[in-house]
Amino acid sequence: MKILISNDDGYRARGIRVLRESLQGLAELTVVAPDRNKSGAGHSLTLDVPVRVGKVEPGVFFVTGTPTDCVHLAISGLFDFDHDMVVSGINDGENLGDDVLYSGTVAAAIEGRFLGLPTVAISQCRPPLSAEPRFETAGHVARLIVAKLLREPLDRAMILNVNVPDRSISELRGIVATRLGYRHRSEAAIKAADPRGRPVYWIGPSGAGADAGPGTDFGAVADGFVSVTPLQVDLTRHTALPELTGWLGALEP
Repeated sequence: MKILISNDDGYRARGIRVLRESLQGLAELTVVAPDRNKSGAGHSLTLDVPVRVGKVEPGVFFVTGTPTDCVHLAISGLFDFDHDMVVSGINDGENLGDDVLYSGTVAAAIEGRFLGLPTVAISQCRPPLSAEPRFETAGHVARLIVAKLLREPLDRAMILNVNVPDRSISELRGIVATRLGYRHRSEAAIKAADPRGRPVYWIGPSGAGADAGPGTDFGAVADGFVSVTPLQVDLTRHTALPELTGWLGALEP
């Protein structure tokens, strides 16, 4: 059994080191991660320039590209062996609701699914700025979930998006299945100036949870539960197909 580990915070990030340590003994582990922080990269592939791969130590590699590049290369040609699962994380910060559309950590898991493997994305919710993220809690949860998947596999088309609340292991109230909530509109872009006085902009912070009640990923982590949301690649709004068919009516090209 071989597990591919990736992330979007970069191969030096503490989260991915804790994840690798937490999964030791469950399978043969290989880390392929970006050479630097690629948070917010979404599901982007590098197509206009070649990417380079470097080896840090046995079983640990970095890629000069996106999280999607990392997983794509690792599964489709970088090695002379096949992987059996992709585990992405541990992300420094939650990936709740709308976050999954922007997250490179979730995108790495989705790429693994595109290429036919069972996948898990693990994120550790952020503590107050003065405190360190509790990656050990997420590492403990990651080992539980991956071990369970190895014993009792789920549908390979299912992507598990796991969010761990900012609590110690003993303070966790349980692990629950959830649906994605969604956020309020993000805050306005922040205008600043570079040293030459030219305008620059920072993307504004994410909005707070809007749909964040019972059953959602937001609600679960707020109540001290680990949230596990099953994601799928098909974005088609199937229930809207009859309405759209009627709306198109007699339109002809």
